[in-house]
Amino acid sequence: MRMEEGSPTKLTKPLIGLLLDQYGATPEVCDEALRLWSEISEQEKIAKAQGNSKGFWKAYTDQVAPTFPRFLRLEGAANHVVVHQPVIVPGLLQSPEYRRAIIRIDKPDLSAVNIERRLELTARRQNRLNEKGFRLEVLLSEAVLRHRPATTTVMAAQLSWMAEIGQRDNISIRVMPFTSRPHRGLTIQPFTLLEFPKGTSGIALPTIVLVEGVVGSLYHDREEEIDQYWEAVAAMREVALTEADTRDLVLAVAKEYAE
Repeated sequence: MRMEEGSPTKLTKPLIGLLLDQYGATPEVCDEALRLWSEISEQEKIAKAQGNSKGFWKAYTDQVAPTFPRFLRLEGAANHVVVHQPVIVPGLLQSPEYRRAIIRIDKPDLSAVNIERRLELTARRQNRLNEKGFRLEVLLSEAVLRHRPATTTVMAAQLSWMAEIGQRDNISIRVMPFTSRPHRGLTIQPFTLLEFPKGTSGIALPTIVLVEGVVGSLYHDREEEIDQYWEAVAAMREVALTEADTRDLVLAVAKEYAE
C-alpha cells in the first residue's frame, strides 16, 4: 500500500522478487530487474560512503517548492540538460547578485539568512557545470537580456559572466533575437529537458521534461510528449544566433548596461 501511494518504502531483493512473481514477469525480466536492483544498491553504498547519499539539496528543502527536490535529483543525475527560457536567466547561469534580485522579487520579506541559503543552493547546483561529461544547452529569448530584474550594474555583470562561461566546451548558449522569424519558442512555456547517461547495464532513464508553473511543476516522460519538445528544440535551434553571435550580442547588451 505504501508503494502504491508513493510513500517512502524500504525495498529489499526478496520483496522485489515477490512483486515480479505477483505481476507475472517472465524469467528474463525478473533476472534483469534483480540485476538492476543490485546495481542500484551498490551505487547507494558508494554514495553513502562518500557522504552524499541524501543529496546536497536536503539541507535546503525548506527554501524550495515541495516538488523541486525531485527536479534537483534528476538534474544531478542528468548528463545533458536543455533549457528554454523566454523571461529570465536560467538558474544554472545566474550570478549571485542576479539570483539575489530574483529572490527578492518572489520573496521581498525573506530574511537575509534564508536569502544566503538560497544563494548557496544555486551555487551548489552550478557545480555541475564543472563536471566532466555534463553538457548544458540554453536557448534564450533576447527578452532575457533586456528584462531588468536587477540594477543595470548587476545586469552588466550577469551578462558578462554569461558570455564568459558560454565559451566552455560543455556549455552552449544561443539567443533567439527579436528579429527572428516566428518560431516555437514564442508559443511554448519555459521548460527543462533532461537526458541521462547509460548505466553499466547499457540502459538509461527515459528523457524527462519539466515545465514549471506558479504553484507546481509538470513532468513529461511519455515518448510522444518528449518528441514534441525535441521538435520545439530543433525549431528554436534553426532561428537562434550562433554561439559566437550570441556572445557578441550578450556583450553588447552588457556594455549598454554598463554605460
